[in-house]
Amino acid sequence: MEYIVLTTDARPEVEIWTDGACKGNPGPGGWGVLLRAGTHEKTMHGGEMSTTNNRMELTAVIEGLGVLNKPCSVTIHTDSQYVMKGMTEWLANWKRRGWVTAEKKPVKNADLWRLLDEQVQRHEVTWRWVRGHAGDPGNEMADLLANRGVDEARRQESTRRPVAQ
Repeated sequence: MEYIVLTTDARPEVEIWTDGACKGNPGPGGWGVLLRAGTHEKTMHGGEMSTTNNRMELTAVIEGLGVLNKPCSVTIHTDSQYVMKGMTEWLANWKRRGWVTAEKKPVKNADLWRLLDEQVQRHEVTWRWVRGHAGDPGNEMADLLANRGVDEARRQESTRRPVAQ
């Protein structure tokens, strides 16, 4: 007699589109995230007054994965070759070499790469590269949100400046 064991604890499937933006590099930057799980959708964004585009791209993925409260099967859509290659080609070697590059230089943004690596360990992640500004609706939304993050970072900075009298 054969038994088939069915489990109801399969990992939920989630799609995440991420983007980072920077006005100047370094300069004011923002990140944007669109998450979809079934019929549920969530958007998020944020920004920093002085950052780089690559830091915002990484932050977007970290923030997107960070809101998932249990292990999921995740597809991450990114237009960043930096994030894509970092996760699929470079990360294992950086870790093996103690967070230095093949040229023996410290890995840039190692703090964020470490956080992202921690987040990814909780999930089954598939990486998908999408061409930016090419009509992918999820990427377009993430881009809009990232630019909103830039605008909000600039506004917050402008409200902290002393007013000349």
